[in-house]
Amino acid sequence: MSFLDKILGRKEAPIQSYNDFWNWFSANEKAFFKTVQNGENIHQGFFDKLAPKLDEIHEGIYFLTGMFDDQTAELVLTPDGAIRNIYAIEELVAAAPKIDGWKFTALKPASDINNIGITYQDFEFSKENLKFYPRVHEDYPDEIDLVIVYDHFVEEKKSNIANGVYIFLDNYLGELHSVTLIDNLVVAGPEQTSEKLIPIEKLKDYLIWREKEFVEKYEGTRHNTENDSYANFEGKKQDGSIVLALINTTIIEWDKKASHPWVFILGISFDDCDNGGLPDEKTYKLLEEIEEEIIYSLPDSEGYLNVGRETANHKREIFFTCKDFRKPSKNADELIKKYSGVFEIGYEIYKDKYWQSFRHFEAK
Repeated sequence: MSFLDKILGRKEAPIQSYNDFWNWFSANEKAFFKTVQNGENIHQGFFDKLAPKLDEIHEGIYFLTGMFDDQTAELVLTPDGAIRNIYAIEELVAAAPKIDGWKFTALKPASDINNIGITYQDFEFSKENLKFYPRVHEDYPDEIDLVIVYDHFVEEKKSNIANGVYIFLDNYLGELHSVTLIDNLVVAGPEQTSEKLIPIEKLKDYLIWREKEFVEKYEGTRHNTENDSYANFEGKKQDGSIVLALINTTIIEWDKKASHPWVFILGISFDDCDNGGLPDEKTYKLLEEIEEEIIYSLPDSEGYLNVGRETANHKREIFFTCKDFRKPSKNADELIKKYSGVFEIGYEIYKDKYWQSFRHFEAK
C-alpha cells in the first residue's frame, strides 16, 4: 500500500458482478451483523455502506433488515413495487454464499395475518378493519379487479390510506404475489358500497384459486407468428408530426390475449434528423439492428409475442406481450448498457391481460 493509500484510504474496487457484491459483503459481514444485532447507528454502520453497493449492481434495490432469531440477521431485498427490478433481486439473492449468522431473502415474504399490524400516516391497518370484494367484468373474465374496503376510510386522505393498504398486502400476501397477481385495486370506505364484503383473511385463498384457474386455462398456450399478417399505419399528431406503425394484425385479433398478460414496451429515442420526427437512413439501420436483436432474444416459442412497433417524434417503440416479466426486463437492461452513448433506451413493463394498450390498432 502506498503512502497516499495509507493517508486517504484505499479506494474500493467497483462492484461489477453479483460475486463482487457478495465478496464485499462477506468481507464486512461480521461488523454488519454486530450493527444489526445491537440496533445502534444502523444507518451509519450498515445502511449507508450497503445502499451505494446495491446501486452499483442495479438501480432501485431497497432493503429491510433485522434479527431473524437470536443468532441470525436477515437482509430482505425489495424492489418496492417496481416489477422491472424483481429479476435482479432474485438473481442477486440466488448468487449469495452461505454466511453463518445471515439469512438473505428476495422480496418481502408473506406473513401470518394474525401478526400483521401496520401503522402508516396515523392510520392503522389490520384484519379487523379491512375487507374486500371482487369486481367481475363480463368482457374481461380473467381480470382480478379488487375493491379493498377500509373501515376508517377518509376521502381527503385516500392516497395515504391506499399506500397503507399496499404495505399491508405486501406483508400479508408476500411482495411477489402482491404486485403480480392483482390486476387492478381500489380502496374505498364501507359507506361507498352495498356489495357483500369478504374478510381480508380470505383474500389469499381467493387469489390462489383464481391463479390456479388461470394457469389451468392458459398453461402451454403459445402463438407462432411465422405466418401472421402485418399492416402499416400512418397518421399525424396534432403538431403535424408523422406517426408510422407496423402492427401484427393477426395477433391483435387473437382470442387468447390473457395468456400473455405482460405488456413490454421498449423505447429508443434518437436525435433529430430533420425528417419530421422520423429517422434518417443511418439511424433507421441501427434501429432495425436493435429491434432484430430484442425480437431474437424474446422468441414466440418461449412466450414473447412481438405485437409491432411505432415510430414518431424521434422515438421508436417496440411492443411485446409476454408470459413473464423477468426476461424482458433483463434483456432491456442489457440493451441499455450496450447502446449507452448511442441511443437513450428506456422501457415499461406492466400487466394488461387484455392488451388494452393496443386497442387503437384493432379493426373497427
